[in-house]
Amino acid sequence: MLGESFFDEGLDRTGTDCIKWDACRREHGEDIVPMWIADMDFKSPPEVTEALIQRAQHPTYGYTEVTEADHEALSAFWKRRHGLDVKHEDIVLLPCVVTGMKIALLAFTEPGDGIIYQPPVYGPFSFSIESTGRRGMEAPLKRDEKGYYTMDLEKVEQCCRDGAKLMLLCSPHNPVGRCWTKEELTALVDVLRKYQVILVSDEIHADFVFAPSVFTPAQTLGYERTVALCAASKTFNLAGLQQSACLCPNAEMREKVQKTVNQTGAITGNIFALTATRAAYEHGDAWLDGLVSYLAGNIREMEKVTAELLPKAVLTPMEATYLAWLDLRAYGLSTEEILARCDKTGVIFTGGTFFSKELGDGFVRVNLACPRKKIREGIRRLQAALN
Repeated sequence: MLGESFFDEGLDRTGTDCIKWDACRREHGEDIVPMWIADMDFKSPPEVTEALIQRAQHPTYGYTEVTEADHEALSAFWKRRHGLDVKHEDIVLLPCVVTGMKIALLAFTEPGDGIIYQPPVYGPFSFSIESTGRRGMEAPLKRDEKGYYTMDLEKVEQCCRDGAKLMLLCSPHNPVGRCWTKEELTALVDVLRKYQVILVSDEIHADFVFAPSVFTPAQTLGYERTVALCAASKTFNLAGLQQSACLCPNAEMREKVQKTVNQTGAITGNIFALTATRAAYEHGDAWLDGLVSYLAGNIREMEKVTAELLPKAVLTPMEATYLAWLDLRAYGLSTEEILARCDKTGVIFTGGTFFSKELGDGFVRVNLACPRKKIREGIRRLQAALN
C-alpha cells in the first residue's frame, strides 16, 4: 500500500489542457484553488503509466479489438474488491457512464416514459432524461438536521404507481456521500420488482467507500431487471481516456443495450483506454488501498477545518466518494452569490444547483481528492468569501 507521502506530493497538472486547472485558470485567474470537477490531483498508478508508454512505443495505432483479457481484468477486479461475479459475456464496454445512462434510457424506454431519480443528484441524471425525451419523476431524498440523507421509498412507489418505467440510482450517491446499505437497497428493489420497473445503477464511485460502510452491488440483490454502470475512470483517475462498462446479466436486456450501442455508434475500442483500464484493474490494488486510506484522512481534515472555520455550515456525513456536500444556507446566500464571492477569493466549487435547483440552493460540493494542505487553503478562502 502506498503511503501518505505519495498522495501528499500531488502533482502539477497545469499545461496539460485539463479542465480542472487549465480551463479554470483561464476563466478565473492564475491564483486559484479548484475543488470542483470530480477528478483527482494525484498520479495514477505507476503500472498504468508504464503500460501506456509501452503501448505508445509501438508506432502504429490502428483498429483495436476488445479481448478476453479486458473482460477478465474487470471481472477479476469486481470479484476481488466487491465479491461480485461478472461473467465476461455480461459486459458491454462504453465510452463513459453518462453515455451508459443514455444508452439504457434509449434501449429500455420510449419518449415520454417516466424515469425516477433522487435529487439532489449528479446533474447528468436529469440532463440524460431530458436529452432523450423522457419524463423525469423526482423522488427526492430525505434529509435530517445533521445533513444525513435517506431514500423516500413512499415517493419512489408513488412514481411507480404513476407509471414509471425505469429508475436511475446513484450508488454510492453523488453528491450526498451515502453508501446505501444492503437493507436500503433490498427495500428499494422490493418496490421496483412489484411494478417491474427497471433499475439502472450508476456505481462509478463504488471503490470510494469508507469503513464501516460496505458497498453492495445492485446485481447482488436478486432483481433480474437490473443494469449496473461502472468504470475504472473515477477510481484510477483515467476519465480523459473515456471507457466504462455496462454489466447486464439479463440476456434480453443486454441484447437491447448492444443494439442501441451499435445504432448510436457509442462503441469503445480506444487503444490507450483499453491498455490503461486493464493495467489499473490488474495492478492497481495497492495504489487504491493507499488512496482510500488517504481520502479517509482528508475527510477527517475536512470535518476539522469546517468546524473550525465555518461553524454555521453543515457538512453531510461522508460514507463514500471523495465529494463533500456542504450546506451553507445559514450564511444567508444563494449558491449563485456564494460562487460569485468564491471567485473573488480564488476558490472554485461545484454549485449545489447543479444537483437540484431547489434542493441544492445554498450548498456547494467540495472535491477532496487533492493533497491535504489544499483542503485547509480552499476552506480558508471559502471562509473569506462568506465573510
